[in-house]
Order: sequence, then structure tokens, then C-alpha cells
Amino acid sequence: MDIQAIREQFPILNQEVNGHPLVYLDSAATSQKPLQVIEAIENYYKNNNSNVHRGVHTLGNRATDQYEGAREKVKQFIGANSVQEIIFTRGTTTSLNTVAYGYARHFLKEGDEIIITQMEHHSNIIPWQQAAKYTGATLKYIPLAEDGTVTIDAVKETVTSNTKIVAIAHVSNVLGAVNPIKEIAEIAHQNGAILVVDGAQSVPHMKVNVQDLDCDFYAFSGHKMCGPTGIGVLYGKKALLEKMEPVEFGGEMIDFVDLYDSTWKELPWKFEGGTPVIAGAIGLGAAIDFLEEIGLDKITEHENQLVHYAQQKLSEIDGLTIYGPEKRAGLVTFNIDGVHPHDTATVLDAEGIAVRAGHHCAQPLMKWLQCTATARASFYLYNDEKDVDRLVEGLNRAKEYFGDVF
Repeated sequence: MDIQAIREQFPILNQEVNGHPLVYLDSAATSQKPLQVIEAIENYYKNNNSNVHRGVHTLGNRATDQYEGAREKVKQFIGANSVQEIIFTRGTTTSLNTVAYGYARHFLKEGDEIIITQMEHHSNIIPWQQAAKYTGATLKYIPLAEDGTVTIDAVKETVTSNTKIVAIAHVSNVLGAVNPIKEIAEIAHQNGAILVVDGAQSVPHMKVNVQDLDCDFYAFSGHKMCGPTGIGVLYGKKALLEKMEPVEFGGEMIDFVDLYDSTWKELPWKFEGGTPVIAGAIGLGAAIDFLEEIGLDKITEHENQLVHYAQQKLSEIDGLTIYGPEKRAGLVTFNIDGVHPHDTATVLDAEGIAVRAGHHCAQPLMKWLQCTATARASFYLYNDEKDVDRLVEGLNRAKEYFGDVF
């Protein structure tokens, strides 16, 4: 990959922060946007702005074609069987809540089990906590291995014939651990359960085929994959989506409304009440085009090389602890002895380096790691080894600034 040519497609990267060239290492929180995406959104508002599915005029037809064209791109991108299985949402959080409310609350009962892990983002914990409270189901956790990974043996020991839902991240946003989704799906199905996957940290970085994984639901966000904020996707197997009730009611998702009862449109519009995020969907379609032009396999290979380089360089810093397994996706979460991660991030920001600091919306995992917060550097297709070198220089300055206690 020609990283410099790719970087030139991201105008935001061509700036200085605090007098230093920007090094953006927070793509796990949100990725930057290429010109291709920015221009697609601008073109919609300049030339095609109209509501979808409603009007018969030219602008309405153009907008509808672009909106539904984006759905077709998503279908192809993740290997879904039909566009009816692609629901546009506000993001991963909304997608997971849609399953928790539209499926779990209707089909679970007392004695049933929901299985998750301690590595989950809060968006894949709280909806299941609430579903368990509402239905009387039991919430159980798959124990993590010492390096923070999920083993097949641990899954087999936790999932039982009472399990109805297994919900798990494809990639941990803190540890970078890549979970064996296909094998977990098999275990879940053998026990009569469905598998819900949080794909927020996987879809932007690796090729995902939902039919090959055989997951029942898969959720992800546009803003982490070079697309705009406010748009996400819920993939669901058609048979399950047809069984579910909508979670939002109003215009666009109805078939017929009478005074005392109403009927719903067919999939996928049954779950898309109100005016949808039209520009967001079009921007997501442009992001998919951009990523496919580069190639997901190339992006994965580049990130694997970069995170390996980062692990080597950071491990040379005395007193720095890296959390998570050796083999991981493109992020490194760490702490420096005696330095609070917020202080680390502040010093790095003064050097023009953007990283994340805090609990990363994963407080149960922080408790498991026996710390309250960590710093995280996350990489994407526009980062290179020079960015890692700048990070290392900044971390050494942080150590100097707060006193070398080693």
C-alpha cells in the first residue's frame, strides 16, 4: 500500500496540532474521512437533497436510488444474502439495542441465559443487563484467559441448553483480541442459541462474511470505517428479523394505519421509522467503495505489520505495560508505571499525537485488568511506522516530564 497516497486523501491529516504535525492514533474511537466520502455527502446536499421512498419527483428518485444503492453495497461488503437483511441504524449501539429490545424482550423468559464476556464495550453489556431484568433471564459471563482472550473450551463450559443468546465482540476495542466467531456460532447453535456480534472494531479492518461466520446478527458503525457519524448497520438473518417487532414507530415503517391498529412494511423498512440518515448512508456507501478500492486484505496486512512494530517499540520502554494478547488487531493499550493515562495523553497531545485515555467504555474489563484506566493507540490504513516512532518519542517525554521512577 502507498500510505502517502492514501494519507493525501484525508485532508484533516494535513495540519499541525500544538505546533507539531498531527499523528492521529485514535481510529478505534472514530476514523478520519477521505475526500471521496466528504464529496459524496456534499454532492447529495448540493444536487440531490430530498426525502426517500415518498416523492415521485426527480430529486426524490435520485435520493432513493443512492440510499438503496448504499444498502446494496453494504450487503455485498459483508456477504449478506439479501438487502432485506440490512437495516440502517444510527450506529452499533442502536443496532445492538434493536436486537435486545426487538428480539430478547419478546422471546426470552425466566430461566433462559444470555452469555457475554467481560471484554465487551458497554454497548454490548447494558442492553443485555436490561433485557435480563425485563425478562427474568440470567446474564452469564464467559471467563477470559490470562491474556484476555476467549477460548473455545471456556465457551463450551459456559453455554448450556438454557442459553438463548450469546453476544460478543468480534474484536475487543481495548485488548485487540480477535474472537473465534465462526466456532462460537457453531457452539451457540448446537445449544439452540443465537449469536449476536459487535463488529464495530472488525468490519473497518478485515474482510467479514456474515454467511461464512453464520452469526445471526452483526452490528457495526460507519464512522469507524471512513464513513460519516450517525449511520450504522444491523445485519440479521431474515427469518429472525421477520419474527421481531419494530422498536421505533412512525412514518416510513408502516404499511397501513387505522384508528386503533397498524401494520408494518416488509423488511428492511419495518425497522427504519421516520426520515432515515440519508446522507449518512450515501457517505457509508462511498466509504465502502474507498475501502474496497484499496482492499481489505491489504489493510489487514498493513495493520498487522504496524501493530507488531508498535508492540516491539513500546515493549522497549521501561515501566510500560501492554495489555492483551500477542496476536491482535491494530491497536495497543498500555500504561506507564506511575503516570496516569490521562496525563500520558495530555503530554502526547502537546506533541501533536492523538491517543485515547480512560476506561474506553469497558469498565468491567478495566476491573478485570485491575486498573481504572489505560491509554490506547489505534492504527488504521493512513498510519505508518513514523507515527509509531513519534508515539514512542512522546511516551519517553511523558516519562521525563513526570519523573523517571524506574
